[in-house]
Amino acid sequence: MKLTFLGASETVTGSKYLLEEPGLRILVDCGLFQGLKNLRLRNWAALPVPADSIDAVVLTHAHLDHSGYLPLLARNGFRGPVYCTPGTAALCDIMLRDSAKLQEEEAEFANRHGFSKHRPALPLYTQDDAQRALHLLAPRRFDTPVDLPHGLCFRFLPSGHILGAASVVMCRNHKVLAFSGDVGRPDDPIMRAPAPLAHADYLVVESTYGDRLHPDSNPRDDLERIFSRTFAKGGVVVMPCFAVGRAQEVLYHIAKLKENGRMAHVPVYLDSPMATSVTDVYRRHLAEHRLTISDANAIDKAAIMVRNVDQSKAIASHNGPMVIIAGSGMATGGRVLHHLRLYASDPRNTIALVGYQAAGTRGAALAAHEPSIKLFGEYVRVRANVESIPSLSAHADYRELLNWLSSLTDAPARTFVTHGEPAAADAMRRHIVETLGWSCEVPVYGQSVELGQL
Repeated sequence: MKLTFLGASETVTGSKYLLEEPGLRILVDCGLFQGLKNLRLRNWAALPVPADSIDAVVLTHAHLDHSGYLPLLARNGFRGPVYCTPGTAALCDIMLRDSAKLQEEEAEFANRHGFSKHRPALPLYTQDDAQRALHLLAPRRFDTPVDLPHGLCFRFLPSGHILGAASVVMCRNHKVLAFSGDVGRPDDPIMRAPAPLAHADYLVVESTYGDRLHPDSNPRDDLERIFSRTFAKGGVVVMPCFAVGRAQEVLYHIAKLKENGRMAHVPVYLDSPMATSVTDVYRRHLAEHRLTISDANAIDKAAIMVRNVDQSKAIASHNGPMVIIAGSGMATGGRVLHHLRLYASDPRNTIALVGYQAAGTRGAALAAHEPSIKLFGEYVRVRANVESIPSLSAHADYRELLNWLSSLTDAPARTFVTHGEPAAADAMRRHIVETLGWSCEVPVYGQSVELGQL
């Protein structure tokens, strides 16, 4: 059995792991590359194996860096099942359609305004491609064995990252290959703690925060501080935000702040139809998270839901103070770009970053306090205050990852550290070697390893 790392190696995006032996190919995750241009260009390149030669895809969760390449895979001939949890299937139905629509709109916008180097600018994939991929989804419940060809089987275990997120435990002949997926935090206010692994002969583990610890600060206190300081100046808080998980958590905290009189009653706009739809999915999957129906209703009431483009444009006619929450979370696209163009140059305003910012994204440039960012072909001066709230992360830090890994009864024969920037991945490797004493390595993009009998 051979394992090839086709993504999430030397970066946090593009998660794809190809497992193959003669007559069998399984792809674990099928994500888009994001961030640096040389990474994004990989989205346009063909996979090293024909799409129609892949027997099945197994998804850990719905975030686009794990699922967003599916429409391309389907367009290029893949017709096998895409196994995922029911929660992931529900979210993919929203996210893949939205991703395709956004890419079509951005290509059309670039062509209309002439700022693209390509003539014409084309979307990476279309809504028809997304629909084709969605027809292939094959939901399976947590902790239920699923048979694959050649005597392989797998099961999903809750990983606590977002709704439906899972670790994948694959086995044959009493040998186990486990993929952590993205591992959540044990004390997340919305998601339940990740389920521990019992055993793995081979392990692929994420390292997004492999070189850091999350602060002990309370995110609600951080939000209160940012809001009160910005509102006192009559300013606007613009929050690039992931529609899945992060938007719900931010609105949950805002609802509690308002309920307890800790936040001024200013308008809060959720400029993300996708985030609004995602909250409905959370409501339908109450068993998977900590939210109650009352909590979900409070989230809905915490913000003014902005559905269409005209409503989004109309926000600009309102004077501050106010809060605008919009996608995307790393400011790589979406409606938040229009708000950043409008509000980034005013020192009264605040740009609040509430999630991980991958290298090469506008969010990373903002986090690094770059003096300007490029929006729609032009550079915009950043005079607004830029704040990061790492306590809102949905990824375990390295100590939390080590605690999760310590549940394994025996050391894996080989552990592969992925889904991290180079420094974070290597730091996680050192933590595992020094703390757990395991054999551990950081694979590079395109590397193949032989797993022996599985």
